[in-house]
Amino acid sequence: MKKNTTLDILNAVKAGTLSPEEALTKLKMEPIDDMGFAKVDHHRELRQGIAEVIYGAGKTPEQILAITKSLLAAGQSPVLTTRMTPEAAQLVGKEYAISYDPLSRVGIVGQLPEPDGVGTIVVATGGTTDIPVAEEAALVAQALGNQVCRLYDVGVSGIHRLLSHAEEIMSARCIIAVAGMEGALPSVIGGLADCPVIAVPTSVGYGAAFGGVAALLSMLNSCASGVSVVNIDNGFGAGYLASMINHLGGK
Repeated sequence: MKKNTTLDILNAVKAGTLSPEEALTKLKMEPIDDMGFAKVDHHRELRQGIAEVIYGAGKTPEQILAITKSLLAAGQSPVLTTRMTPEAAQLVGKEYAISYDPLSRVGIVGQLPEPDGVGTIVVATGGTTDIPVAEEAALVAQALGNQVCRLYDVGVSGIHRLLSHAEEIMSARCIIAVAGMEGALPSVIGGLADCPVIAVPTSVGYGAAFGGVAALLSMLNSCASGVSVVNIDNGFGAGYLASMINHLGGK
């Protein structure tokens, strides 16, 4: 249930067009849609400010379509799915208009909202191979109502590439720094920016990178202040957290 819907119900009670008992019934209606294989949370936006997002990995195309239908029926828009397979996007696309990015595997049913965050979220990558994770973060942030600036392939192996974007970095409200290999990018950005930096280690790198563990440990040991770290390849978590930061004080 969306916050606006709840406010409409309360205003109707205030205006006398809806009884308190009727309002209680409406508020109680289907807070959870128990589908057997999933319990879809229709009240998450009411509780947390951000509606439920479908994690597509491990779900069948049919399950993703069914959950999408449930969320749309409850008034949620857009409906966001991460780690979505092309097969699932194709099935959903037969019934709904869907925007699907095969690189990040993010699917969005419905229109992206107008940005209502306070400022701009910068998403930066160390290399081109980090872009799939970065795009997951960027698309999630956009779907949650944020203006996003992408700075791709600005890693420390060519530091001049990053420094040429000093204005974007220094004017950002929040920065997501995505990097594999040794994971140095967030520390460098953290030394330039006056806003929170969310570090995202990726599984990019040769053998001793240990599938992103080396970058994760580097980021956890960053000497720059104001750097937090999410899990390996967790672009969604970074985009979600950045949106929360960007909306603080904005309403």
